[in-house]
Amino acid sequence: MVKKLQKSKTQKTAGVPLPGSVKDSAQQIWQAGLGAFTKAQAEGAKALETLVKDSVSIQRKTKAAAEEKISEATNKMSTMATDISSKASGQWDKLENIFEERVAKALNKLGVPSAKDIAALIARIDELNKAVQKMSAKAPATKAAPASAAAPKTATTKAKAAAPKAAPKTTAKRTAPARKAAPAAATPATPAQTE
Repeated sequence: MVKKLQKSKTQKTAGVPLPGSVKDSAQQIWQAGLGAFTKAQAEGAKALETLVKDSVSIQRKTKAAAEEKISEATNKMSTMATDISSKASGQWDKLENIFEERVAKALNKLGVPSAKDIAALIARIDELNKAVQKMSAKAPATKAAPASAAAPKTATTKAKAAAPKAAPKTTAKRTAPARKAAPAAATPATPAQTE
C-alpha cells in the first residue's frame, strides 16, 4: 500500500491524472477483498467443522458434569428425606406412646380394667372351667331330683310362709344390698328362720 501511495505521488508529479490511480487502487482493494472472501469461505468450512466438533465435545462434557451434579443432589435429597422420615416416625412413636399412657391412666381412674386385667380374668375363668369339668366328671351320672320337690317342708319354709308378705319397701331396700355383698354360705340363720 505504501508503494502504491509512493507511486501515486510520483505519478502526480509525472503528470498522470489522480482519478486513474484511485480507480486502480480501488480495483486492487476489491480484488483483495474477493480473494480474502474466497479464502475465508474455503477455510471457513474447515473452521466451522472444527467449531462443531469442539461444541459437541463441550456439550458432552457439560452434560456429563450436569448429570453428575444432579445425581449428587438426588442422593443428598434422598438421604435427607430418609433422615427426616425416620426422625418423624420416631416422634410419632413417642406421641403415640404418650397418648396410650394417658388414655390408660384415664381408663384406670374410671375403673375400666386394663388388657392385663382382662387377660388375668380370662386365665382364671379357664382354670375354673377346668375345675368344674373335673368335678362334674367325678359326680354320679344320674341326676338327683330337685330339692324343693323331693324334700318335705321344713321349719324354714314354714317360717317364710308365715312371714308377712307385705314388708315395708324401705327395709327391703336396706337389706337387699347387704345380701348382695355377703356370700350366701356366710349368712347366719336368723331366729325367724330357725323356728
